[in-house]
Amino acid sequence: MGRIVSIGECMVELSGGEGGMYRLGFAGDTLNSAYYLKARLGENWQVDYFTSVGDDLYSSQMVDHIGKCGIGTGHIARLKGKRAGLYMIHQAEGDRHFTYWRDTSAAKTLADDPARLETALDGADVIYFSGITLAILSDAARQTLLAAIGDKRERGVKVCFDPNIRPALWASKDAVRAALMAAARVSTIVLPTHEDEVPYFEDANARATLERYMDAGVSEVVVKNGSDPALIGADGQLFEVSASNVETVVDATGAGDSFNGGYIAARLNGVDPEAAGKAGHATAAIVIGHHGALVPRDVLG
Repeated sequence: MGRIVSIGECMVELSGGEGGMYRLGFAGDTLNSAYYLKARLGENWQVDYFTSVGDDLYSSQMVDHIGKCGIGTGHIARLKGKRAGLYMIHQAEGDRHFTYWRDTSAAKTLADDPARLETALDGADVIYFSGITLAILSDAARQTLLAAIGDKRERGVKVCFDPNIRPALWASKDAVRAALMAAARVSTIVLPTHEDEVPYFEDANARATLERYMDAGVSEVVVKNGSDPALIGADGQLFEVSASNVETVVDATGAGDSFNGGYIAARLNGVDPEAAGKAGHATAAIVIGHHGALVPRDVLG
């Protein structure tokens, strides 16, 4: 059995709002990917989530939710007097809009204790994290996390990173560029989204995005490009993998996260990069045809 550790922030989600009524849920990019990794890998892999939450009712419900998803919760810290972050979703002009309350989120402390971090990563075969994971941390904690991950990569652990840029979380473009490229240097697989990268790196096309990460020492790069083909560089080859046909997009939430889960799971199962790209697209196509970031397991087939 292999072991994956996904690192990041899960938040309390309030969605809907029709008639002043909201639905309570829990979501986060690295949790979403962990969910699809577990769904696609099954019982042969243990998938654990590493974060910090509070000691309130909603933090308890969040941990219970993560466990019910089949994801390990043994390395989630419960911090006295702290709370999880929260966001609300509302519809406007045909699109979803998000409002966040995360300034005091317990997850911002997830790398403050190097010993706890080391314990969580010990024995991992795969580590997964994102640009959001990095963005919520202090500069010192970010360096602690990257150093710990880099040490594991040097010891043969596969490290997967989605830059997942959220501009509101960063102080400047320089901060984004520095953090993402530092993360790339400790990663094995990087899964950027081309259009997200352009404002920061001015990449002319998906090929430029791919080459920039490969020049940083990444051995496998998967550039997601919306409905356009994904560009994959791996095993000394380039692959263009077209997206799956989707008649109706119901909810695009979690599309990239689910693609990542489907792609990485396929690679861990020994599938070649091109076929893994198809598996990633197929997973995302199912997800965007349903409401919410986490679709029921039986829907995935």
